[in-house]
Amino acid sequence: MEELIQKVNDQVWGIPMLSLLLLTGLYLSIGLKGLSISKIPYAFRELFKKRDPSAEDGDVTPFQALMTALSSTIGTGNIAGVAAAIAIGGPGAVFWMWMTAIVGTATKYSEGVLAVKFREIDANGNRVGGPMYYIKNGLGKKWMWLAGTFAAFGVLASWGTGAYIQSNSIADAVKETYGLSPMITGIVLALGAAAVILGGVKRIAGVAGKLVPIMAIAYMGAGLLIIFLNAANVPAAFGAIFKGAFGFDSAGAGISIGLIMLAMQKGVARGIFSNEAGQGSAPIAHAAAQNNNPVNQGIIAMLGTIIDTLIVCTVTALIILTSGIVGPECVPNSETLSTFITGTQPLGCDTGAPLTAAAFDATLTGIGKHIVTVGLIVFGFTTILGWSYYGERCCAFLFKEKSILPFRICWIIVVFLGSAVLMLEGSITNIVNLAWLMADTLTGLMAAPNLIALILLSPLVFALTKDYFAKLKAEKDGAIIDNKT
Repeated sequence: MEELIQKVNDQVWGIPMLSLLLLTGLYLSIGLKGLSISKIPYAFRELFKKRDPSAEDGDVTPFQALMTALSSTIGTGNIAGVAAAIAIGGPGAVFWMWMTAIVGTATKYSEGVLAVKFREIDANGNRVGGPMYYIKNGLGKKWMWLAGTFAAFGVLASWGTGAYIQSNSIADAVKETYGLSPMITGIVLALGAAAVILGGVKRIAGVAGKLVPIMAIAYMGAGLLIIFLNAANVPAAFGAIFKGAFGFDSAGAGISIGLIMLAMQKGVARGIFSNEAGQGSAPIAHAAAQNNNPVNQGIIAMLGTIIDTLIVCTVTALIILTSGIVGPECVPNSETLSTFITGTQPLGCDTGAPLTAAAFDATLTGIGKHIVTVGLIVFGFTTILGWSYYGERCCAFLFKEKSILPFRICWIIVVFLGSAVLMLEGSITNIVNLAWLMADTLTGLMAAPNLIALILLSPLVFALTKDYFAKLKAEKDGAIIDNKT
């Protein structure tokens, strides 16, 4: 199965998909005239602005919508995913994660705009939306096949990315740190997920709105402390990132095209897995926001990529690269394609959460691994919640609202199996690698229909954006005139 999935993965994450992801983000960034970067301060002001919920349509507040989207992005991708990208693609993968995030802000903004613009009211009276709806309502009936394709890949990706991989990574980390049986972890996760998921999007948003900010601040605080304590290694870490990104081989001479491609492939793949820009999952959450203005919600939506990748993922990468735990045998070069930064205590080529935990513990001895494990549990659990909603909405699009309850029950079962499966295999590493491979593949398949829709609907996004800020400027100028008068 691993060989089969690897062949599919090689095709999905080949040059065409990498180009489509990066060029779509770049095209949208240019079309928006850099708005997704220049308007970041304005976006944060809008996020925390007081609003009258009764004056806006929707089921959750804009803040809760963002937290729901972040609950599915700030997860194992930030802790285990970054480690996997570095271990497999070298430190250069971090640079390509950054590039994916920078152009991804425009992608995420456009997704948020279209999500609110073309959302519908379902049979239960809830606002629902996402790529399948803006394909259906924005492109017309002749594109329904593309909407159905996205929804089908969305259901499949939710099992891999949202349920199985999260539960699997949590159970792996808990077993590694506390020696707890994956069976017990699976039961606890399944029961916890059931208590929240069965309550629908409002309960998911409520839990995410509380857990995500608290855990993100705690994880960031511990991470910044480690980076400060290892400040002397920061220049070398950045040097390794930029050298690896452009294929400079520290063990040989010249530039290696193989290194560039490996770093780019793993960086972009882990980048989109982490921040989900272009994947089409986040707009499903933003469609439920109590916000009648598509552009305003798009402005808030783009903050997800900033927070997830440019902040949280960068902190994780610097923790690993400044910790001094990775030896020469793990540094990619033109011969081994597997090295990054020379350290003092080689651990081999560990990947995923164990590598991040070891990096934390190398500096905060005795407590670092507990910080990572607790962070992985909370982040992974909130990702399970957020992705359950994404998969549910894709399933309902295909099979109507009657499919929601069966989907939720099946989801809870898959969460349990994601942990329990570790009992069946002697090598945990093999299972973790297979899980990431599946998640990578499904993520790519899910992104393709969404990116096509974003390109086709981009003129509408540009027009709505221009009108919004023109009115904003007119109102501001009018207020100044009135004040002078």
